[in-house]
Amino acid sequence: MAFTLTALPYAFDALEPHIDKLTMEIHHDKHHQAYVDNLNKAIAGTEAEQLSIEDIVKNISKYPPAVRNNGGGHYNHSLFWTILSKDGGVPPTGELATAIDAAFGSFDELKKKLQEAGATRFGSGWAWLSVSADGKLQVSSTPNQDNPLFDIAEVKGTPILGIDVWEHAYYLKYQNKRPGYLEEIFNVIDWKKVAERYAAAK
Repeated sequence: MAFTLTALPYAFDALEPHIDKLTMEIHHDKHHQAYVDNLNKAIAGTEAEQLSIEDIVKNISKYPPAVRNNGGGHYNHSLFWTILSKDGGVPPTGELATAIDAAFGSFDELKKKLQEAGATRFGSGWAWLSVSADGKLQVSSTPNQDNPLFDIAEVKGTPILGIDVWEHAYYLKYQNKRPGYLEEIFNVIDWKKVAERYAAAK
């Protein structure tokens, strides 16, 4: 039961001008495809072939680095594509908005914390909004392709929003200006999708 790369739920140029077409094309078709291909190679002939990607990453300490890097890469990107939309940028409402206010004081404060988590992540990695075991929202960042579902994550939880801060996510358009990318990506984050993930995670 090999893992496969799901098609983007929108056109490569749908997120312009905030994320350019060529970046989306290379990021999805080359980088994410490579994680899928290398994950399939790494788990070939093992019991992990029968598991979901969630089950693999939740028990990542049992697996070699190739599974950690490529399994994380597949899980993280699969989430990332779904929380972006050309109709994004509208702040959250309802239960998620209430939870954000309770955890961070305001949506603007959450945005600041996510941007800071992404900007200060040394090297490659991700900024996350996740739901802790006791149902609270939390912001964290992880190196490389790690995520809060990992059993070895410093801050554990169910991810509902991930922002990719690997250079391949932004370098063609923003070069070394990661904070510029972290500002612009909020124009295409689909908070309705994040709210659906929040409802499921609770």
